[in-house]
Amino acid sequence: MAAIVSKAPGRICLFGDHQDYLGLPVIACAIDRYIWVEGVPNNKTHFKINMPDLGETLIIECEHQHHSVKKGEHLKAALEVAKRYGCDPRSGFDIIIRGDVPINAGLSSSSAMVVAWMQWLFATFGCDHDITPTFLGQVAYEAEVLEQKSPGGKMDQFTSALGEIIYLETAGNESFLKLQAELGSLIIGESGIPKNTLGLLEDLKFNAQKAISIIEERNPEFEIGKSGIESYERYKELLPEILRPYFHAAIKNYSITREAYAEFQRQQPDLIKIGTLMNSHHGILKDILHTTVPVIDKMVDAALEAGAYGVKIVGSGGGGSIVALANDRNEQEIIEAIKKAGAIKAYGVNVSKGACIIND
Repeated sequence: MAAIVSKAPGRICLFGDHQDYLGLPVIACAIDRYIWVEGVPNNKTHFKINMPDLGETLIIECEHQHHSVKKGEHLKAALEVAKRYGCDPRSGFDIIIRGDVPINAGLSSSSAMVVAWMQWLFATFGCDHDITPTFLGQVAYEAEVLEQKSPGGKMDQFTSALGEIIYLETAGNESFLKLQAELGSLIIGESGIPKNTLGLLEDLKFNAQKAISIIEERNPEFEIGKSGIESYERYKELLPEILRPYFHAAIKNYSITREAYAEFQRQQPDLIKIGTLMNSHHGILKDILHTTVPVIDKMVDAALEAGAYGVKIVGSGGGGSIVALANDRNEQEIIEAIKKAGAIKAYGVNVSKGACIIND
């Protein structure tokens, strides 16, 4: 049996952080940092999964067994979801999962792993659905979020599965549009501070949803997806002061994402304007939602001073990484500035295609 290698990219959120779990659109792109899943038959009834990047080895029985899944057990959760779609593992494999997406850095290493793992399961054992990128993003979302009752949204899984730059509608039946734009230089700066994904996401999601539900109860005509920036002043008095920042951030970020989407629709988007909108988006994440930490703030300031068009934190916050948008000419200068500001690593990345199978 020929080895099957499954590959899925990490991602950057350009616009729409903390919006996908509200059913609002996001603009994100896959990057050329990947998670790979490769397996060889072991003539046993279990998967022996070696994860050298984490220094862990996991054994999962593969046949006809329901696994109780706890939060964080992404591979078990994905296996359970895959079985519901006709994937029927009947033989064991020795599997290695490795990658160059930095772990717990805001670039969706866990989602890339889930996408690559589910793609490998379907390619190896079959499925009763067509394995389209959209289907792969949906089942990975079910595995990582719904199965584990986690607070995240759909952006990470869909971006990894679909690839390139996408505008993703996250309400109802997901629709997306590939955005054909040249982004110049994209630079990642890793803070080295692990982000607090679940805790921060749970708090932000709960408070934003609570604020919106209060407004909807008192104004049945209100729809967050049809709201403009003026909605904050119109409805803020209905909310207790503690919830106002979350509603304010949701409305402002949604407005910025729509403005960015309009710019991306132009034949030649203005990267300086895109960068300015990134800066505005980061300002909301920093000053209203308070998702940054001091070293992130220093890295952002350093990149802007070195000539970046725009810079923002990526991921749920509380640590993680930044992304800077720049022209190609001063990429190295910006990389060095980010490092001097405290980043443990800084490097350029390219927009990548989505998840795929590599047959040896």
